[in-house]
Amino acid sequence: MPIFAYSLSNYTPPKSSPEGLFDQVLELAQAAEVAGFDLVTVFDHVYQVGQENDPMLEAYSTLAAIAARTTRIGVGTLVTGVTYRNPALLAKTVTTLDVISKGRAFLGIGAAWYASEHTGYGFTFPPIAERMDRLDEAIRICKLMFTTDRPSFHGKYYFVDRAVNSPRPIQLGGPRILVGGGGEKRTLQLAARHADMTHWAGPLDTLKHKSDVLLQHCIAERRDPSTILRMAVAPYVLGRNQQEARLNHSRLPLDRQMRMKPATLEQAAEGLRLHMDAGFGGFTFDNWQLSTREELEMAGELKTTLATERI
Repeated sequence: MPIFAYSLSNYTPPKSSPEGLFDQVLELAQAAEVAGFDLVTVFDHVYQVGQENDPMLEAYSTLAAIAARTTRIGVGTLVTGVTYRNPALLAKTVTTLDVISKGRAFLGIGAAWYASEHTGYGFTFPPIAERMDRLDEAIRICKLMFTTDRPSFHGKYYFVDRAVNSPRPIQLGGPRILVGGGGEKRTLQLAARHADMTHWAGPLDTLKHKSDVLLQHCIAERRDPSTILRMAVAPYVLGRNQQEARLNHSRLPLDRQMRMKPATLEQAAEGLRLHMDAGFGGFTFDNWQLSTREELEMAGELKTTLATERI
C-alpha cells in the first residue's frame, strides 16, 4: 500500500483574503484526508521559500489547528530545521501535537539550509558539519524524551538534565522520525541511524543511487533497511486527459514546470510503479501540484489504483 503525503508548501492564497488564509489551508488538508492521503505536511520556514514577502504560517501552530479539525491523516513537518528550536522544546511540541491528534504526529527534521531567514530572525547558522552534529544530538534527545522517564543527555551542543515530558506521546515508542535531505555522507548516515522515513527528490536514477548509499550506511549501522520507509516527490501534475494535464502544468511557476511532468492518471501510475519497484513506498504531492478538491480526488484515485495492483 503506497503512502501518499500532501505538502502544504504554498501559502499565497489565490482565492481568498489574508483573513481567509487558514480556512483555505484547512479546506485542502481536509480534502486530502477525504481523498485517502495518509499524511499532511507543512514547511517549517518563517519565510516563504523563494518569495520572502509572501505569506508563511508558523509550522506547529498550523499543524495543531489541522490536527484538531481532522480525524485520520498524519501530521508533521517536511521538515523542521534543527537550528530553529531547542531539541527538548521540539520534543515537547511534537508530543503535544501527538496528543492533540490522538497519535497521528510524526517528527520531520533536517539540518536546515535557508540562510536568509536565519539572518532575518537572528537564528545561529553554523557550518554544515556542525549542523549535522547538532541534528544527531537533537534526534537523540527527542527519542529519549519520547520514550524515557526523566532522561539526561549531555552532548557537545545540547543537553537535557532529568527532563520531564508529561504527558508522553500517544504513539508507543513516540512519533515516527523522518530525516529530510539526501546528502550522502552525513544525512543518509543519520537516516540509517535514526530514521523511520526518508524523503528525496530527483530523477529515478538519482533516487536509486541514494537508496544504494542508504543501504551501505544501514549495513554500517547494523540497521535493517526494510524498516525505513523511503519517500519521494511525485513528479507529476495530474489531469483527466492529456489536455487537462498540460493546462494544469502550465499554471505552475516556471521552475516547477521544469521539475514536473503533465500526466494522466494512467501515465502517473506507470511512472510511480517504477518507483515502487525500486523500493519507494511513499510519494509527496504539494499544493502547487494539487490545488483543488477535484485534483486531490484524482490523486486519491491514483493511490487506489496503485494499491489495488499490489494486492
